[in-house]
Amino acid sequence: MSQQTAPRGGPVWALVITSVAGFMAALDNLVVTTALPSIREDLGGGLHDLEWTVSAYTLTFAVLLMFGAALGDRFGRRRLFLVGITIFTGASAAAAMAPGIDSLIAARAVQGVGAAIMMPLTLTLLTAAVPADKRGMAFGIWGAVNGLAVASGPLIGGSLTEHISWQWIFWLNVPLGLILLPLARLRLAESHGTGAPLDLPGTLLASGGLFGIVYGLVRGPADGWTAPMVLTGLFAGGALLVAFVLYSARAKNPMLPMRLFRSRAFSGINAASMLMFLGMFGSIFLLSQYMQGVLGYSPTEAGLRMLPWTGMPMLVAPIAGILSDRIGGRPVVATGLFLQAVGLAYFAAVLTADASYGVQLPALIISGVGMALFFAPASALVMSSVRTSEQGIASGANNALREVGGALGIAIMSSIFAAQGGYETGQTFVDGLRPALVTGAALVAVAGIAALCIPRRSATPRVEEPEQHARVLETAGH
Repeated sequence: MSQQTAPRGGPVWALVITSVAGFMAALDNLVVTTALPSIREDLGGGLHDLEWTVSAYTLTFAVLLMFGAALGDRFGRRRLFLVGITIFTGASAAAAMAPGIDSLIAARAVQGVGAAIMMPLTLTLLTAAVPADKRGMAFGIWGAVNGLAVASGPLIGGSLTEHISWQWIFWLNVPLGLILLPLARLRLAESHGTGAPLDLPGTLLASGGLFGIVYGLVRGPADGWTAPMVLTGLFAGGALLVAFVLYSARAKNPMLPMRLFRSRAFSGINAASMLMFLGMFGSIFLLSQYMQGVLGYSPTEAGLRMLPWTGMPMLVAPIAGILSDRIGGRPVVATGLFLQAVGLAYFAAVLTADASYGVQLPALIISGVGMALFFAPASALVMSSVRTSEQGIASGANNALREVGGALGIAIMSSIFAAQGGYETGQTFVDGLRPALVTGAALVAVAGIAALCIPRRSATPRVEEPEQHARVLETAGH
């Protein structure tokens, strides 16, 4: 049975603490990309080593998300949240002080471990602190902050590297983490999941499967899709995930109950989330290179010009959260996904080797509004599609699928780009970028169709048993 204590600081403190923690974890997905040349100049290493400074974080983050959520459910969400922040902050300091490329890669992997523990728990802690009728707005703000972190990673990393040093992309996390630790300890309520024992076989199968899949996706574009290690990772990972599904369908206390996917709401929002991140991550990855490599902008200039897209969640997502409270998350999420698809298709139609900023601006605005409409209600739909006691693992599963989608998007769209174009000239870059963006637009449109499969008015937590109903009312009363 889920156990909760009275919130110590109320919903405002919970929103601030979980949003900042989520920002830190999401930011480190892409913050390193624009700093890679400076890192190579200082620490040495080949291209393979530099790629691992990005991949090491992605791997451990994606692989351990569900395990981190399960640990929080079992041993206390606030307690494990504090553990995650501590690991992430310490690893950030280690990365900033890394004397060589190998130690930097190791610190990045440990950062991913900390992020995997704290990230899924941000949503469960926020849900426990916010009354049910206000969660859409709270998730809207949380989603806006996280969306801004994902999209502004290259800008923040480029600006810090350009004007201070690359070490500051990691030092930035340290004061934030040191501030969050006492605040989370004093201002967040403790809560637990079902109290069931940890599912060690399921954890090993899921973690091994995700590791193989993400490893293959990360290394595929660099090593070639027929490389032995890439093929081994993809096939072995796929086999382990199939075994995980078969095992979880029969286990008494599985880490991820397969019955959750019988819910159209849970299946629909997870499919939509994975496809959204697939199209969005791959697009941002290539468009940031287009602005710098083809149009000649510096990292800071490119990031500033992306603000109509990347900064839009801060303006629109809270409004989207309020709308989802009133009309349900389904129409808001679907509208956002279709707008994002239109924005990417518009990009593909107008980009040239010398495109003016005015030509790009409508696509940036449309994409920004679409992304903002997605982030807030999507989080609410995930949390409202399961029982309160299962919200931790639902959050972990959704975040894991988003991470796999992001890795898959970069891999697929990079492969399409390489097959149709290249880095030789501005025109060859555009020749590869256009079909990649069309693919991204199509995938996000399919995500919109998946969102339409979600039942209407799925905006409040499902109540399936009397004691569950009492716990929801108690949480709302707080």
